[in-house]
Amino acid sequence: MDVKVYFSDFFEVEPSVLEEYGAFDVSLINDLPLFIDPFLLFNSTKKEYQELHENMLKYLGFLRDKAQEKEISPGLLKAWFMFPEIKQNWLGFSKSGNGGSGLGPDFAVALHSNLNSVLSEFGKEKVTKSSHLEKLCIIKDKVGKDNISDFTTRLIHEYLLEYTQTFALKHLDKRYVKMVAVNNVRFNYKTETWERDNYHLPYINGDYVLLTPTDILTKDDTWINKTDMVKDFSLIPECIDNDQLRFQINNYFFSILPKKPSAKDRSLAVSRVITQYPEFVDYYIKYKEQRGNQAQANSNQKVKESAQFYVEKFKELIELLENTTDFYKTKDDTFEESLKRVLFLKHVIENNDGYRIFYSKSIPVKKEDDLQILYRLTWFATDSDVNREVNNGRGPVDFKVSRGNKDKTLIEFKLASNSQLRKNLQNQVKIYENANETKKSIKVILYFSEQELTKVQKILQELGLEEEKNIILIDARNDNKPSASTATA
Repeated sequence: MDVKVYFSDFFEVEPSVLEEYGAFDVSLINDLPLFIDPFLLFNSTKKEYQELHENMLKYLGFLRDKAQEKEISPGLLKAWFMFPEIKQNWLGFSKSGNGGSGLGPDFAVALHSNLNSVLSEFGKEKVTKSSHLEKLCIIKDKVGKDNISDFTTRLIHEYLLEYTQTFALKHLDKRYVKMVAVNNVRFNYKTETWERDNYHLPYINGDYVLLTPTDILTKDDTWINKTDMVKDFSLIPECIDNDQLRFQINNYFFSILPKKPSAKDRSLAVSRVITQYPEFVDYYIKYKEQRGNQAQANSNQKVKESAQFYVEKFKELIELLENTTDFYKTKDDTFEESLKRVLFLKHVIENNDGYRIFYSKSIPVKKEDDLQILYRLTWFATDSDVNREVNNGRGPVDFKVSRGNKDKTLIEFKLASNSQLRKNLQNQVKIYENANETKKSIKVILYFSEQELTKVQKILQELGLEEEKNIILIDARNDNKPSASTATA
């Protein structure tokens, strides 16, 4: 395949070689929304993974002790608690390319504060088999899976470097491998500093690339997370051996719920339970540990589905377009080129099982971010400049595709279920056009049901936009979909 999107394309290695080695074939155009779940290290039968998890806990124990000694200086807070993202693994939550924000001041302050208070006993838990970093996600708002993933990646950085080096020296042509000096490889507890080291790594476009084992990756959320704690609340007390505590927690929870609680009411009630009975978090983690075998099975399925769609399906369609059309040789302006990419994405979702990526256990996972990542992956083999979430003073637009100042097209993605859809179609994109000095824009709307389609059609009709060429509807319904073979027959 002449068009290069994935690691195997750029480094000219068969995908089957990566698969046999156990590594995920990442895209080198944009981060894919997969990440490392530390629970998969803890729960693994592989001794090397278990040791990685233990080493993570060792470092967190070091941070806990430092947090309790005295007030920490800004310099040491930055050195020990703040980590730039390791972008070279091309996994995570980057909006464009592979450059994320990493673990900045907010995370550092949250971790330091909590290790000095509610997490002061971290590493000394009696209820659970082990300590778990994910506990911070439950206790502290605005600390999410991306923070946990970045932290985990940093703490197993040395392993990922050695894992990648072994593959590179064995399977890659020497012209693709370079000796690289890497910072923040391992932590030296004697000097209390991060060390650097040299590795032979895959190297392209001025940077090295890291490979990640598929069996420690997941999608959507870590196994230990607050969403599941709320959803499974009624099942968790069975893990509480103390009858009195079990009764008190149940009684308190139901006493603060309104008669007809919403999902938000239940979430707030669980947060109040955690405040009143912080030990409940450990019992929830015990509950998840007891079901640890499900974690690997769930993650394997999610990663398999992601690989099938983000990698295999896209490769099939890229080859099809390359062999049968002049898709890559277009001389169109940015509007026509952007529209072609949207229609290509529409074809993938509607006719090549692409809609599956938006579902988990047959339930739609409605995220505009997922749709935007898929669209970014369609921008292979182009001379245009493709930027995501460009903000020219009136709020960020999803994509701006440009060839100089005179040829610019804006692309906005919306879910049909978005409560602001009418307002966006009526006003928002026009504001973006004025701010970016262009009259060319495309609006893409994804719907999951007949009801959502009817809603969109009604809005378009009322606004007089039903015949607009630049408004594209994409059908992500999972019922009555033709198979890929039928659709392309």
